[in-house]
Amino acid sequence: MTEVPDARSDWGRFAPDSVERRMLDDTGTALGLVLRPRTVVLDRARVEVEGIDAEDRVVVQLVANQGAYKPAWRNKVMADLFKLLWLRQAVPGAERAVLVIAEPAARALAGWVSVAAEDLGIEVLVWDGRTVMPSQR
Repeated sequence: MTEVPDARSDWGRFAPDSVERRMLDDTGTALGLVLRPRTVVLDRARVEVEGIDAEDRVVVQLVANQGAYKPAWRNKVMADLFKLLWLRQAVPGAERAVLVIAEPAARALAGWVSVAAEDLGIEVLVWDGRTVMPSQR
């Protein structure tokens, strides 16, 4: 795996006041890590990772949807679960996969989705705007 050089700040596309940046910063604090977005190049693919630590041990995807819940958000959650499952296997040294969901989108975890995440070993955290905590679903 190689890192793609980027002229942007280490926050990439996340603006200083963005929900994603706050979510990633709060997640890093909760996990005791510094997490930043990064583009990584694997053997056969280039991929945007929304959060990864400097040692490439923890990969994080964010579901930052705000406002009234929409059923389509569940598709984003499932796509990110799939991406995390793949990243944990494809990124050398990756040990943990963490999905962080903003509270308005947490309804997407209903039913089998949260069970599947748990069975696949993907940690699911819910962000309430200030802190992250394990999902109660």
